[in-house]
Amino acid sequence: MDVFAEKFADLKILRYDVPGFENLDLRKKLYIYYLSQAALCGRDILWDQNNRYNLSIRSVLETIWKTYKGNRESEEFKLFVIYLKRVWFSNGIHHHYSTGKLPGGFPETYFDELVLLSDWSDFTIPSGKSFEMFISEIRNVIFNPEIEIKRVNLEPDKDLIESSSNNYYQDVSQDEAEIFYAHLKTSAGKEPTSFGLNSTLLKENGKLTEKVWKLDGKYGKAIEQIIFWLTKAKDFAENELQKKTIHHLVEYYKTGDLALFDQYSIDWVKEQEGEVDFVNGFIEMYGDPLGIKGSWESIVNFKDREATKRATILSENAQWFEDHSPVASEFKKAEVKGVSAKVINVAILAGDCYPATPIGINLPNSEWIRERYGSKSVTIENITQAYFLDSVNSGMLEEFAGSTEEIERAKTYGYLAGNLHTDLHECLGHGSGKVREGVNTDNLKNYYSTIEETRADLFALFFIMDVQMIKLGLVPCFDAAKAGYDSYLRNGLITQLTRIESGQNIEESHMRNRQLISRWVYEAGKAKNVVEFVRSDEKTFVRINDYQELRNLFGQLLKEIQRIKSEGDFEAAKSLVEKFGVKVDSTLHNEVLTRFKKLDLAPYAGFLNPVYELKTWPCGTPIDVLIRYDEDYTSQMLRYSRDFGFLPLVN
Repeated sequence: MDVFAEKFADLKILRYDVPGFENLDLRKKLYIYYLSQAALCGRDILWDQNNRYNLSIRSVLETIWKTYKGNRESEEFKLFVIYLKRVWFSNGIHHHYSTGKLPGGFPETYFDELVLLSDWSDFTIPSGKSFEMFISEIRNVIFNPEIEIKRVNLEPDKDLIESSSNNYYQDVSQDEAEIFYAHLKTSAGKEPTSFGLNSTLLKENGKLTEKVWKLDGKYGKAIEQIIFWLTKAKDFAENELQKKTIHHLVEYYKTGDLALFDQYSIDWVKEQEGEVDFVNGFIEMYGDPLGIKGSWESIVNFKDREATKRATILSENAQWFEDHSPVASEFKKAEVKGVSAKVINVAILAGDCYPATPIGINLPNSEWIRERYGSKSVTIENITQAYFLDSVNSGMLEEFAGSTEEIERAKTYGYLAGNLHTDLHECLGHGSGKVREGVNTDNLKNYYSTIEETRADLFALFFIMDVQMIKLGLVPCFDAAKAGYDSYLRNGLITQLTRIESGQNIEESHMRNRQLISRWVYEAGKAKNVVEFVRSDEKTFVRINDYQELRNLFGQLLKEIQRIKSEGDFEAAKSLVEKFGVKVDSTLHNEVLTRFKKLDLAPYAGFLNPVYELKTWPCGTPIDVLIRYDEDYTSQMLRYSRDFGFLPLVN
């Protein structure tokens, strides 16, 4: 299967294969099918979470695309289509990675023509507004650069809530929100629920209150559908613990009770026997600058049994890695509990995992659940495989690698090194270490996500060059680790800059994490010339001169990052992130952008989902679930809006 589907703006759309699905028995196919339907039903939730205008703007843009009677071959209409596709990709009007507002890309006056020559007879205007008032408001949001500027703002000198355009808070300041949740946590005990994870915090009559996301609350229409399909999936679960997990998830969706979400998370971690698995809910907190609110996401997957062997080896040796970590002994776990890992093939991506998706997942996020019950980690094999296949002939490696030796090492060991880095990051990195008693990691505020990703990456980087990896049969030689180091520093210092516009700083947590690590070891290793920038043919490259000393530096930084997390040291976190992770060398940046432009590549990629078709007898009894890969990007996005658009335009 050709993984490439299409390219526009700074984006490319890929396809992923779902190997082995056809060979699953009918019960597992049906389990995947119903879980996938539940996943797709939450799409509108994420759109509304990202910005309060997103659903309205999507509906307007799609109405224009479907009904516009003017010249659809004009350059202006083509620019409009690109904007629509970018909005689809980002689940709203802000860039999925930088979180800055997407420019319209076509003249504002042309928008008036698009509206005039489109059919609005079936369009439902939000109550209390005339059509003219509504369209005027939408036009202003799209084209006015002074409003809804950034979905997630992390600038430390600004009110992080008031300067962010997400929809998690309404008429609330950062100080008010922090005081509100700090008060809830004071009496929470040692097993606190994730306060605020599933609610909008707003002010009514001068008083702060939470609007909970549940069946009879906000997002109820979409949650009702999620519950419907989860309930159908439960009948095809592989074991009783899977059924119990779904039961607690459904009850949580009905009530909004976060204690039930904790119970769901515990059951989910404990369930290890089934071949099929899923994530569904308000999970990751990157979309909230305070790291409190969970964006809605879902994936459905099943084990890649052969590839899981390497992850199993890591999880079975988790205690060895914990014991030999370079962090202070007081921050190590005396007994590592419940660390499990597997390699999966994803069957569906949804919510905040679609179209752009992570390549690995480690959950749950609750620290006390992780320490008491462990965590579950996955590497998504068919996604990493699709990325690899797409990159083989892209020219990126040849343009930015500093030597033929580095290129050959990448081609020979790069795929293995990348997957092992993800395995170590997700399986052991996130699950390692412990927090000092009485410390809440929320103390790190807007720096928590970057610090946590830095910690997991450093764990992977430190251990991938350990002789234990060879003894365990996970790598054939240290050249695999060297390929991983080459790739990490090349990305952290150079190639990830292709994703940032000239003159801008780094905003996204994972990108900050990668530059923080790369810049820190570069600076710390200067005296011994561990890592250096070299110039050749007026191009800048990264060269690693001492891989073993570089590993030592990774260990030193890991020790400090673990201390920062374990002690909740906000000032140290702020100092490291702001000094090494945010600012960009403008001269190097412009050079990289110029070199990258010549390759005519898109710096970001996302995926199309396969289409599942339920086949039944005339009486309605299922007989098979078929899978196909022929749906194009526009068709998939329009179908999802039609079939899974359950929420009103204003929530």
